Amino acid sequence: MNKSAIRKKIFQLRKKKYFKSESISPDKIFKFLERKKIKKKIIGGYYPYNYEIDILNILKKLEKKNYLISLPKINKNNKMNFYQWSFKDPLSINAFGIPEPLPKKKVNPEILLIPIVAYDKELNRLGYGGGFYDRYLSQALNHKKIIKIGLGFSFQKIDKLPTNQYDQKLDYVITEKDFI
Repeated sequence: MNKSAIRKKIFQLRKKKYFKSESISPDKIFKFLERKKIKKKIIGGYYPYNYEIDILNILKKLEKKNYLISLPKINKNNKMNFYQWSFKDPLSINAFGIPEPLPKKKVNPEILLIPIVAYDKELNRLGYGGGFYDRYLSQALNHKKIIKIGLGFSFQKIDKLPTNQYDQKLDYVITEKDFI
């Protein structure tokens, strides 16, 4: 199955199962960060869109624990950067209909919480197909180590994803049921 067919299948599944599925507990993420002794404090999150797993409760808990929260913003030339954001800050809606922060302070997250369309046991991730995260990571990883955590539902796992040389692997995948 090619990437486009996988996306179509998972989008239908996600829409059908979204309201019946559990979310990821904020404690699961926080305990993971503590267990791995991750003391870095700049988190790159995302604002849930199109039946993505809702992480707003996770981001709220991290903000209360003094993590600096940032969200992606798509800039010119289809580049993506992360900007500091707090729950008291306004958001704007981009051309794709996704809420994003107003460009305030650009930051370089040390931990990225990345939405998943599909994933496999090799920690390959399938996104929407725009390559935003892959481009961001290929550039950012030249400068520093970033912990890449994919977040999604367990039903989004498939046996083997087709990949190419531009695809960036995840370090971990966390779902409502699993931790890979």
